[in-house]
Amino acid sequence: MDDKHMQIGEVAARTELSLRTIRHYEETGLVTPSARSRGGFRLYTETDVQRLMTIRRMKPLGFTLDQMRDLLDATDRLDREPGLGVDAREALLERVREYEQAAGEQVDRLRTQLARAEDFAATLRARRERTLPAAPP
Repeated sequence: MDDKHMQIGEVAARTELSLRTIRHYEETGLVTPSARSRGGFRLYTETDVQRLMTIRRMKPLGFTLDQMRDLLDATDRLDREPGLGVDAREALLERVREYEQAAGEQVDRLRTQLARAEDFAATLRARRERTLPAAPP
């Protein structure tokens, strides 16, 4: 699955992130291109795309870059270190659970905000419809 390399433009299209944003995440150490072409172009794999998608999903929920880095570290270790001891594995899973809980709480807050915004829009619509000029007889 990870054999195919993609250039940054394809990755940007797939993730709906700008080239600038992807480069920023590289500069901050959140994602590193898996390879470089002979010409020096960044090359990404499906794993890199999935990593960027995780970042993209965390950002609107208000997670910081450090929190993103921490979660990615935990999931990387769970995926790449099959020989982890039981205690180490459980500690990493607990970190993932904490992020899952935080994401769920933020989703609940956003649902509440959305419901309030929809109620406000409906109130405005009703107000506008009450004051429309009467149709001529």
